[in-house]
Amino acid sequence: MSQALTLARPYARAAFAIAREEGKFAPWSEALAFSARVAADPRVSALLSNPELARGDAVALLAPEAAGETYGRFLTLLAESHRLQQLPEIAGLFDQLRAEAENVVKATVTSAAALSADELEKIKLALRRRFGRDVDVSTAVDASLIGGAVIDAGDVVIDGSLKGKLSRLQTALAN
Repeated sequence: MSQALTLARPYARAAFAIAREEGKFAPWSEALAFSARVAADPRVSALLSNPELARGDAVALLAPEAAGETYGRFLTLLAESHRLQQLPEIAGLFDQLRAEAENVVKATVTSAAALSADELEKIKLALRRRFGRDVDVSTAVDASLIGGAVIDAGDVVIDGSLKGKLSRLQTALAN
């Protein structure tokens, strides 16, 4: 995994530099996300590793219809460098760079039950105060948490779930 990130990092930085220069963070982010989803499909991944697949065909397969010419040239460069399979990592790193540039923290709130709009707004406000930045929150539901929530904001994970508390209590009692 770390080798894939190391290989993907210069391409993500290059894509970010181009998107910043063009002033098109959102279209590049959407195009990379599309290409990453397609490239991550096991059938497509096997096809991309086939040496008989022409570069142009690979680019046509991975490029969304609305992608610009610059994005197509970027995919061609990845094809020539045999890096198309790193598209999921490139897309993830690009989104991190974009979030930093736009002063936004991306967070995922996983709760035992669906959160109401009011609860979600309170969490967003608390995260904004903690990080001093805007927060882009996505939600997920995991009934195995029993109660509470787990907030994952990049390097910071706040486990306020009942499952996490029980696990910590079990560890404390075992020691």
